[in-house]
Amino acid sequence: MFAWSSAHRINYEIKERPLPPTLSSPSAMAQNAQTAAQDPNQAMDIDKVDPTIDEGLYSRQLYVLGHDAMKRMAASDVLIIGLKGLGVEIAKNVVLAGVKSVTLYDPEPVAVRDLSTQFFLRPEDVGRPRDAATLPRLAELNQYVPIKLLQAKAKQGGQEGWDKELIKPYQVVVLTEATLSKQLEVNDYARQNGIHFIAADVRGLFGSVFTDFGPQFTVVDPTGEAPITGMIAAVNKDSEGLVTSLDETRHGLEDGDYVTFTEVKGMEELNGIERKVSVKGPYTFAIGDTSGFGEYISGGIFTQVKKPKVLDFKSLRESLKAPEHLISDFAKFDRLSSLHAGFQALSAFREKHGRLPRPRNAEDAAEVFALAKPLAPEGEELDEKIVNELSFQASGDISPMVAVIGGFTAQEVLKAVSGKFHPLFQHLYFDSLESLPSPAPSEADVQPTGSRYDAQVAVFGKAFQDRLANASQFLVGSGAIGCEMLKNWSMMGLASGEKGRIHVTDLDTIEKSNLNRQFLFRAKDLGKFKAEVAAAAVADMNTDLKGKIASHQDRVGPDTEEIYGDEFFAKLDGVTNALDNVVARQYMDRRCVFYKKPLLESGTLGTKANTQVVIPPLTESYSSSQDPPEKEIPSCTVKNFPNQIEHTIQWSRENFDGLFVKPATNVNLYLSQPNYVETTLKHAGQQRPQLEEIREALVGRPLTFDECIVWARLKFEENYNHSIQQLLHSLPKDSKTSTGQMFWSGPKRAPDPLAFNANEPNHLDYIVAAANLRAFNYGLKGDSADLAHIRKVAESVLVPEFSPRSGVKVQMNENEPVQQDASEEDPNDLTDLVSQLPQPSSLAGFRLTPVEFEKDDDTNHHIDFITAASNLRALNYGIQPADRHKTKQIAGKIIPAIATTTSLAVGLVCLELYKIIGGKDKLEDYKNGFVNLALPFFGFSEPIAAPRSKYGETEWTLWDRFEVSGNPTLQEFIDYFKNEHGLEVSMVSQGVSMLYSFFMPPKKAKERLAMKFTDLVESVSKKPVPPHQKRLLVEIMCNDAEGEDVEVPFVVVSV
Repeated sequence: MFAWSSAHRINYEIKERPLPPTLSSPSAMAQNAQTAAQDPNQAMDIDKVDPTIDEGLYSRQLYVLGHDAMKRMAASDVLIIGLKGLGVEIAKNVVLAGVKSVTLYDPEPVAVRDLSTQFFLRPEDVGRPRDAATLPRLAELNQYVPIKLLQAKAKQGGQEGWDKELIKPYQVVVLTEATLSKQLEVNDYARQNGIHFIAADVRGLFGSVFTDFGPQFTVVDPTGEAPITGMIAAVNKDSEGLVTSLDETRHGLEDGDYVTFTEVKGMEELNGIERKVSVKGPYTFAIGDTSGFGEYISGGIFTQVKKPKVLDFKSLRESLKAPEHLISDFAKFDRLSSLHAGFQALSAFREKHGRLPRPRNAEDAAEVFALAKPLAPEGEELDEKIVNELSFQASGDISPMVAVIGGFTAQEVLKAVSGKFHPLFQHLYFDSLESLPSPAPSEADVQPTGSRYDAQVAVFGKAFQDRLANASQFLVGSGAIGCEMLKNWSMMGLASGEKGRIHVTDLDTIEKSNLNRQFLFRAKDLGKFKAEVAAAAVADMNTDLKGKIASHQDRVGPDTEEIYGDEFFAKLDGVTNALDNVVARQYMDRRCVFYKKPLLESGTLGTKANTQVVIPPLTESYSSSQDPPEKEIPSCTVKNFPNQIEHTIQWSRENFDGLFVKPATNVNLYLSQPNYVETTLKHAGQQRPQLEEIREALVGRPLTFDECIVWARLKFEENYNHSIQQLLHSLPKDSKTSTGQMFWSGPKRAPDPLAFNANEPNHLDYIVAAANLRAFNYGLKGDSADLAHIRKVAESVLVPEFSPRSGVKVQMNENEPVQQDASEEDPNDLTDLVSQLPQPSSLAGFRLTPVEFEKDDDTNHHIDFITAASNLRALNYGIQPADRHKTKQIAGKIIPAIATTTSLAVGLVCLELYKIIGGKDKLEDYKNGFVNLALPFFGFSEPIAAPRSKYGETEWTLWDRFEVSGNPTLQEFIDYFKNEHGLEVSMVSQGVSMLYSFFMPPKKAKERLAMKFTDLVESVSKKPVPPHQKRLLVEIMCNDAEGEDVEVPFVVVSV
């Protein structure tokens, strides 16, 4: 859903980390978790844990945080106090992220109502200390993060009866469920000892977070965005130093930014120095006095310099008096003072009475408000309704709010230990009061009954809980978002009743990189179907869901409408997407519009997330608005004029297919299809390359790995020397354009051929990877260990001298045809080429193995080849090479991801689900959300209303349709619109089939007008109407009574 990029430059190697000896197998992991439960402080000596980063596990998160931040995290110990739902949500996300250790403290006995949000507790844990009961399941999440219990001596005061000095060994302490007096005590001590402090709470549909990272806290990277870079066209030599971007490209800089320059010609003094920016316009900025420098001639690249930011946090005592707020919803700006006072009043009430206010109890609410009133800022009045509602819900605990506040708080923990991203400064108050049913439940309806859902019932009431229990939902996808969604649904008790049902589908299987975010999966589940494992995991979390979740491995799409058809959708109350591609999202969107079902949509990209709610008949649909398409790199840039590493990576990715995928595929087709050559000869422009590929693959077939090394060496010469010399032969470095400008200037960088040197790592890496992939194609055993032998063979290859070809046309821009050799295809030459191919009968049974690109297998040489090939081309063109990590992200189109963002996004989605279950019917009741945890930033808006159209006096939206029943003839169909709606039908189509048009020949029209609709569709489409398809979606074009074209809804024909 996003088009952002957040690639990070990494400057050192990371190797695959071996499992610790005690965690080398799933059984060993289970044994360690059991040991940790019995004696958690002896389970693993955390000071001996190897800090090396496991790229296989953390790969998606590394693209969010970067290696430096994760190294700092891996050296940090975190203490979490309070293990109800919020505490365990924070702990879960921090453990998945990969800190050095997490220590827990909550000796309070597990109560049944804790099961409302605490997903690592089970009914059999009731009565046990929360922390000890939680630890074993938390320990399963990440083999690299030891989990300990805080060894605090029991003192008077229960959960709060522990000495503040115990936090001294930790870099971060997180307090949940703590009174304000305990928060103040701990915060004072934390500041004195340089410990980062966070306090967080969830009270029903309200949440709060406070951070204090001490004085002079350095934020290494406030945004996480890649530095802005761009080419320049001119620099004025004067006191202002005006810089102009090349080709009127927006520079994207802001006042106060700093930039450095490289590759400036003439004004060389600019290269390598840092200048402060003053923006003059979208294409120009000033850098200060350049009058003492040389005259600017040409070239130059500016790069934004990312500066650390130093923050001075105030203590909690100071912040209570003069709070600085992060606004979570600008529509609720006026609630901040009321919530700031209200949360303090709640704590005062709790300390006075030893309990929280009773749910929806007016007497307790009045006392809370009385405690809050003196805390109001001078000259302000508190919103009594808001404070009362906070009191009414204070004893409530709901999973979606826990997910929102827990995801946010866990990211703050990571910021504290890594310095990556801008922390909360310093108070956050968040609420979703609009999720409350209307009318609100009565006091009697929210009383506890000894159920696991009591903490949710305290907010929504028993009647609403029954509606949740008997709801039916379809979850499409069970990856990171899907796992979090199912966890929340499990805690909420969604579909746990007699009529409830959850369907979840995902055809993917579990991979190692999934374990970092998709927390329902464990190492023992690798290779299993995601939907199946996720369904079983949440049924274990809440046994009320046993038998209530159906898992599927069927992709949603036209091919599976027999499974997900009329009968299936008729039983659903709604659909929730947890997908990672736009095509599937749009398909499900169309299905939801067709069946008039609510759709909950969300997506994440690193620290960014958005959520969208689609409600019939109120809102627009997901497909009503679309992100702009990703900007494609012009083919001429990739082939001849790269100027960025992204261009060379794209070239190497295409080269990978051209060497190891397409030739093997074409050879197999040639050997298996009798008429392959004849078919190929019919496609003009494609014959020679394909036939030459086949000839080279079969005639030059290697029999040994050494022959693969020779082939790789020759490919090196072809791609990085001869082709570059040929380009410079066609376009010498002193070439000029028709206007007299130097051709090789601006974005066009003049290349230089490379001379092979087996002692250069990039050169040898290419040979090793290419030779091994060539060997794979031919079923030969490869070798990447004996580098001395590979180097020796490569150095002994006799390379042909370069001989330039004349008349080769170079593709100058994307509008020109792709360059070809000057000579036209000579049929005689092609015949001769075909005669050189070995007969398929002489190679009976022989096949090549095309390489299937797999980015996450570090042993298959795929990313190794693309990295080496890209960097060699970068060296040709004087572009800064990229390491394997960055290359892998770009070539593999990896979407950066982190558990904290996913948790928060899913929480927001489930807050909207409450509204759907509650039957909210006003547009203003719902919210679309956008979040960026890096900044941090929250933004909410009402969904866009469904656009209204009109024909005649009839208004309609995308949710309307014409219903035609009885499998009419086409004539009856047309007559229906004329007689009932005053519309003259001019065209009728179904799917890709044109059934009728006004310009159709009279004879054909007469035949079709007499046909029943099903017969007509089958006749035109040449396919039978599937037996399961009882309704056909038909589109029509019409004229009104005045003969004007009018837009009308689609038509559903019941057959």
